[in-house]
Amino acid sequence: MSQKIISSGAEANIILSGNHIIKDRIEKHYRLKELDTKIRKLRTRQETKLLEKASKIINSPNPTPQKNKNLTIISMPWIKGKKLSEYLDKLPKNQALKVCEKIGQSISKLHDNNIIHGDLTTSNMIIDKNQNIWFIDFGLGFQSERIEDKAVDLHLIKQALEAKHYQNWEKYFSKIEKGYKTSKNAEKVLEQLKKVESRGRYKDKY
Repeated sequence: MSQKIISSGAEANIILSGNHIIKDRIEKHYRLKELDTKIRKLRTRQETKLLEKASKIINSPNPTPQKNKNLTIISMPWIKGKKLSEYLDKLPKNQALKVCEKIGQSISKLHDNNIIHGDLTTSNMIIDKNQNIWFIDFGLGFQSERIEDKAVDLHLIKQALEAKHYQNWEKYFSKIEKGYKTSKNAEKVLEQLKKVESRGRYKDKY
């Protein structure tokens, strides 16, 4: 079966292999080999568990079981679609706003199950032909009940929208907020988000 690297980042190579995507964590040669292997295995296990849990509650690829549990790779179904970062602004405005509301609803489901994505950007979302949104790359994710962590997660997507979709980001985030309000803790998280942002503005000022 032919394999092709479709993305190469600081942490991993993303390889297309048939109908599957393989995420292969890259060796860090500046670390001791034994330590590096241990860290990559740990992060792979953590991400696999998050993906398994997330795939049961939102659109997210469910990893395929690995025979060797010590591998530092994750194999998962290939989600056919486009990166939302490259496509959101090309959608008719009403469709783009509906997509953003769906994003907010999905984030609320993750947070209600104490899953923090850790890298919420439209580059880590795939839009398929039916305009379903798939969340990918939980490499920086973790589990947490803390309202602060959930607020920071929302702050990340807000910053990402402002940077990548600066012409429409306010309308987009307003719809994400609307979708997020389906969360049982929405009021607390959105209130904490204001505090997170105020801390950021204070740092910028000084």
